[in-house]
Amino acid sequence: MKDYKEVSLRLVAMPSDTNPAGNIFGGWIMSQIDLAGSVAAKEVANGRVVTIAVDKMTFKKPVFVGDIVSFYAKIINVGTTSIQVSVEVVAERCTPKLYGVCTDVTSAVLTYVNVDENGNKIPISEENKKRAGF
Repeated sequence: MKDYKEVSLRLVAMPSDTNPAGNIFGGWIMSQIDLAGSVAAKEVANGRVVTIAVDKMTFKKPVFVGDIVSFYAKIINVGTTSIQVSVEVVAERCTPKLYGVCTDVTSAVLTYVNVDENGNKIPISEENKKRAGF
């Protein structure tokens, strides 16, 4: 798992997700990044995780309505209670001239914490860390 990056989420960008300029709203992309990262983090935590930090995010290219947006997640570090996940975002263009062309959109590193049902930090089991390659 440590050296493995996988598609955590794939979505079609829809008109309801646009900003006033007609491109997909950056906040929508940020929300999906958080979801994609949490999917990967939950596999290591084997339970509930909460987001505690998001590293710098720079949007390199816009996402357009109809693009297929893929979110690739990779676990990069596992601590006592925390999990760091790198998420890369790629848009596959679906316009007639650019159909099938993929472009890097953005990336971020997110930190999640393993918590119990009351929201208190709990340790990640050594077994789960080993399974993830840490």
